[in-house]
Amino acid sequence: MPDPVAGARAPEPPRGRAGSGRPVLEIAVQDVSGAVAAVRAGAQRLELCTALAATGGVTPGIGLLERVLEAVPDVGVHVLVRPRPGGFVYAPDEVDVLVREVRAVVRSGAAGVVVGALTDDGRVDERVLGRLADEAQGVELTFHRAFDALTPVARQDVTPVPADDARPPASRRRGAAVDGPMLAAALDVLAAHGVTRVLTSGGATRVGRGLPRIRTTVELAAGRVQVMAGGGVQVAEIGTIVATGVDAVHLSASRTVSGDGGPGAGSDASWTTTDPYLVAAARAALT
Repeated sequence: MPDPVAGARAPEPPRGRAGSGRPVLEIAVQDVSGAVAAVRAGAQRLELCTALAATGGVTPGIGLLERVLEAVPDVGVHVLVRPRPGGFVYAPDEVDVLVREVRAVVRSGAAGVVVGALTDDGRVDERVLGRLADEAQGVELTFHRAFDALTPVARQDVTPVPADDARPPASRRRGAAVDGPMLAAALDVLAAHGVTRVLTSGGATRVGRGLPRIRTTVELAAGRVQVMAGGGVQVAEIGTIVATGVDAVHLSASRTVSGDGGPGAGSDASWTTTDPYLVAAARAALT
């Protein structure tokens, strides 16, 4: 494998299956050096966030965004807009923050924004999504892994289980919590609001365990919304992931580094950054 840090390569334009090419490789990055390393190693699109390992990713600062855009001008940078860790049901003041941050990201010249919001009963929050989509006019809009926290339709309208139902509990759950209607309804909402793509692990902790649902999502999306697989992706799994029909594969391709900052540095002296060798291996697995 050629040295991925030896020099910049001209990135290929993202195509994805919708453009008849191979799935696009998107890398989540957290700093300028990571963005540059990812592009040199073959990343075709970037998601910029911060605190990825500790929180799953939150909104990066505008200074970081501006510097990344300067450093990798030929690759689309999509910015995660998430005001805090935890769930995806937002209070009114948090929604106002989301709106302002999406507006700032669009003004910065980023290629896209990455958002997600749910209602208390586990559906896509159309009101919030509509406001964010209005602010994101002219850039691509990705709905993040809040999609994996959707509540199955059958759990939203619970029917009592008959006392004489002799099936084991696991079988009853499989029969009741049908993913298809939930996914179809959510994808309809996303398409109606002009969402470009959805990021999903198939509802599992790792993509490798959610492949059947990812395949179903691809089928239900039917080209209206691109489907990007992400969440614990291992390079060795990429071939299997591609076989589901996804338009893109998303991973952090990161390694842990550490440095003692003294008593004021927080409880954890380690952080993650982009590993260009993992990025290069992932790109090779897609070609």
